[in-house]
Amino acid sequence: MYKRALSKGIFALSFPLAAMAGAVQAAAPELSAEEMERATDIYFQRCAGCHGTLRNGATGPGLLPEDTQELGQRRLESIITLGTEGGMNNFDGILSEEEITLITKYIQNEPVEPPEMSLAQMKERWQVFVEPEDLPTEPQHDLNWENFMVTILRDRGAMGIIDADTKEMVTEVETGYAVHVAKESSDGRFWYVQGRDGRLSKIDLWMDPPQVTAETFIGYDARDVAVSHYGEWKDKYVIGGAYWPPHFVIADAETMEPLKVVSTRGYDTEGNYVHEARVAALYNTPHAPTFLVNVKETGQVLQVDYSDLDNLRIEQMETAEYLHDGFFDPTGRFFQIAANNSNMMVFIDTETRKKVSMLETGIKPHPGPGANWNDPECGPVAGTTHLGEGLMTFWGNDPEGHPDQAWQICDQIETDGPGLFVRTHPDSDNVWIDQAMHPEPDVNQWVMVMDKETRELTPIHVADRPIEHDAVAVHMEYDQTGTEVWVSIWARGEGHQDDGAIIVYDDKTLEEKARVENLNTPTGKFNVYNRKNHIG
Repeated sequence: MYKRALSKGIFALSFPLAAMAGAVQAAAPELSAEEMERATDIYFQRCAGCHGTLRNGATGPGLLPEDTQELGQRRLESIITLGTEGGMNNFDGILSEEEITLITKYIQNEPVEPPEMSLAQMKERWQVFVEPEDLPTEPQHDLNWENFMVTILRDRGAMGIIDADTKEMVTEVETGYAVHVAKESSDGRFWYVQGRDGRLSKIDLWMDPPQVTAETFIGYDARDVAVSHYGEWKDKYVIGGAYWPPHFVIADAETMEPLKVVSTRGYDTEGNYVHEARVAALYNTPHAPTFLVNVKETGQVLQVDYSDLDNLRIEQMETAEYLHDGFFDPTGRFFQIAANNSNMMVFIDTETRKKVSMLETGIKPHPGPGANWNDPECGPVAGTTHLGEGLMTFWGNDPEGHPDQAWQICDQIETDGPGLFVRTHPDSDNVWIDQAMHPEPDVNQWVMVMDKETRELTPIHVADRPIEHDAVAVHMEYDQTGTEVWVSIWARGEGHQDDGAIIVYDDKTLEEKARVENLNTPTGKFNVYNRKNHIG
């Protein structure tokens, strides 16, 4: 009935005309089978993350025919082309006019549900490229691999391994399409990356050059990954989370063999059944043999005990919809996650395995990897940007040392536009904030730097050379020394995907130090030393 195709790491679903015919409403624009396949591919690449595989909505609104047909072709094309200041990207320059017209017609048709995926199907696609016993016992190169920047090259379907000492590309490793995040083994040697196309890959940084040693596919649309770091299970398991089918998969972290699949379908906080209950984010807990599985549409945080896979123990914490990214406090005990459509940050005690508080922060919080620092008035705090407004909110997160400040807003700092990421370093005087979700380049190509002491903002024009196509400044990461900040220029304009760059700044002077240029759609970057030591 269904055929799944992978081309250059990009997900595509093609459906027989007979299946499509019954799904199209009378008022819906007609699409040929070829147009439907192309539109499905565009929707997956650009839209499904915010609007849902079945178009029921999540971070973004639902795109079902009863709503989209009422808006009409002209209005829909305008929204897609220009974006909105509430966090909707502008796709002018990212998609061609023909593609915008096509996707506008597509979302006026009924959505078609993709197939399920069994554990047996995952095992059929599991591959080991280098047997564990054949892996090197020491680094095969003389580079400072702990200062590598493991960098997402989003549309390229690869990870760029960049030497932060020399500012040179070591290699580009083929992985899944549109990797969202990368997570490290306990020693930082191995990196696990989850592609949007469901491809879960393991990279060995000791090899010359670094390469994928094993992989599997855990779904058709996926987002996050985590690795066990606790006790006798250290580096034993890796978990991948899927948007479709809605489930999580635990695999052998050495060989990548899929071992267990668990559905996340269930009920939201008001008791409504959710068929498309996607895994938003995954984390290992530092103080227990558990993974946190954050289910977007249900608002449930699952703490999954991996110490006995045959007798899986899962604690379920009811929070708020829709769960997204999160991060730990400096102690590693408290988990801080955004429920962005509820405008809330949620706080979980991973030792007691209970929700401890929720805090309204602003329109659609999105902290990315997050930021923790010490504020002169409030003590230890953490902060988030917001998808829906230009605002950085920070709150107290030290319930033992500063109980009066815990889970309460310390301050809110207005920026020029909505953003995705906030980042800092314990040795830095600054907090870096992007504004990537604003549709205009005179905002989204700038970042803000907040002085921790004075809370004053300094704007920096990251894309300070003329750019005649769509490109945004996004995602900040410190190098191993904590003195440099790396900011991506995500070039998204049609035909300009290879024009991306990373700009390296001196964190003290805020002056540019270097550029890594000619990168294909660079987004997130992960410094090996900082990530394995949980710095920032």
